[in-house]
Amino acid sequence: MKMLFRWASLAGAVILAALVFLPGCTEAARHVRNHELNYFQTSNVKVDGRDALRIEIGMDNDKLEYETSVKPYAETQLIVDLQNTKPGELRKTISLKSKLATKVRIAELQRNHTQIRIDFSNPAVKDNYRIYTLERDRKAKKPYRLVIDVLDNGAAGGKVTGIAGRTIVLDAGHGGTDSGAVGPTGVMEKNVTLAVTKKVESILKNSGARVVMTRTRDVDVYGPNDTARQELQARCNVSNFDPSSELFVSIHCNSFSSQEAKGMETYYYASSSRGKRLATLLNEELEKAGGLLNRGVKTANFYVIKHTNVPASLIELGFISNYREERLLNTDSYQQKLAGAVARAIARFFN
Repeated sequence: MKMLFRWASLAGAVILAALVFLPGCTEAARHVRNHELNYFQTSNVKVDGRDALRIEIGMDNDKLEYETSVKPYAETQLIVDLQNTKPGELRKTISLKSKLATKVRIAELQRNHTQIRIDFSNPAVKDNYRIYTLERDRKAKKPYRLVIDVLDNGAAGGKVTGIAGRTIVLDAGHGGTDSGAVGPTGVMEKNVTLAVTKKVESILKNSGARVVMTRTRDVDVYGPNDTARQELQARCNVSNFDPSSELFVSIHCNSFSSQEAKGMETYYYASSSRGKRLATLLNEELEKAGGLLNRGVKTANFYVIKHTNVPASLIELGFISNYREERLLNTDSYQQKLAGAVARAIARFFN
């Protein structure tokens, strides 16, 4: 009986050892690596000519996932939720000596779910921040960082430098008989794209640029009941038939069958190196301003970026099919933040 028991135990051990080395089993057994916050620094900086408070929160590895929100009942707070993250040894409450923000609070709400709350000095500041991540800076002895720039809203009207006299063509996606994608609560893509595009137009014009719009109202550019090719070519022609046109930006919202799909992305036509640069700059600025998952800079054969004669990029601001992103995309304040990002990217392109 003892011998049988020994053989059974030995067999079980062999089977267990074999399972450990089977493909996929080590992945299942491996724990997701958690972040631990390990650094905090603030500084007063200039961002696009505006005074800003920069808050840097360090972590021990990259690929941080975060979501931002401003609650109606706490409109002077920015809330940042960090997944797979521990607060580490950072203080729970950090007072700030700044006219823009007064306090940072860090708390672990649940196991490996850390929330950061930033108290703004007044409600007007809440729409004037950028959030993004930075790589480790060994020379400056800084770790991977989550960076939050809180901007002075004194220049919230919006101006960028270096584009006076430039001609930019802006294309608000869809319109007229084509609603584009429709969100879960009925928000139409064509209305969001027009609202954001007109805000970009305003900033660029205030900065001295000449702006040409493919549409300024809820209309088909070619005409009602046109074919898809006619409509898209008409948008390209607005740029191609204008000899002073220097840049083409088409603004859209994404959509997918699953409401879980999320994030923003930018596109360029593969053979255009200057289109790639434009799409990259747009991607960088949208990530900083919008705070959404960055799905990257990608190539595509979209008609409007393939058939324009100037550097061109198509932007997907976010997923209108995602309930949270639909709600954001439909707010004036968030649209203004996105418009500012697009304008800054265009200014960087020319500078």
